[in-house]
Amino acid sequence: MSITKELKYQFASPYQQGSSKIIQLKISNEHEEQMYLIHKALKQQLKNNRIRNAHSKTRSEVRGGGKKPWKQKGTGRARAGSSRSPLWKGGGVIFGPKKKLYKSKINKKEKRLAINTIIANKFNQTIVTDNLLDNVIIPNTKTAVSKIKKLGVKIQKKHKLLLIVEKKTKVLYLSFRNIHNLELIEIHSINIMSLLKADTIIITQCALEEINNANF
Repeated sequence: MSITKELKYQFASPYQQGSSKIIQLKISNEHEEQMYLIHKALKQQLKNNRIRNAHSKTRSEVRGGGKKPWKQKGTGRARAGSSRSPLWKGGGVIFGPKKKLYKSKINKKEKRLAINTIIANKFNQTIVTDNLLDNVIIPNTKTAVSKIKKLGVKIQKKHKLLLIVEKKTKVLYLSFRNIHNLELIEIHSINIMSLLKADTIIITQCALEEINNANF
């Protein structure tokens, strides 16, 4: 069973002191159901990220071997039709590993419910700010770090930050990529793993509006 929860976020921007934004999220009501949906969505993401790259060639994929090594009879040797037989050195591999992509499915409503539930559970660890580095033309990590510190967030080795923006621009990417333990994602790329790992979530107003409208 799902319920609609109302969350009131205070803006952390110094230019908008006292301003707030109220959003409504549809989340799971029962704790056991919350854990089930989050676990299901996490398993789906991990499985879809899994790739088995090991690949061995069969006798049909190995180069060469088109010519019969020797005639069928009269040589005293065993019959051979190809030098790429699995019995020969340099031949194909029998029952070897093959490259494989793993796919798992989850309903869109279940996935969105799981994401909304984590967002609601991490309400106290979420900071809402205005659009970051709007006036910056040249990427600058020092400016990005000072922007984060102004929000009251400390950059520490074991403290993971998640920065959610409406659109990841080149300036944003180049400015934040060297900051330790910070992940920058677009609202349309929001996922279970990033939300679970984050100790602090920084989200822009536009991205928060997208969440409120459920357009991600």
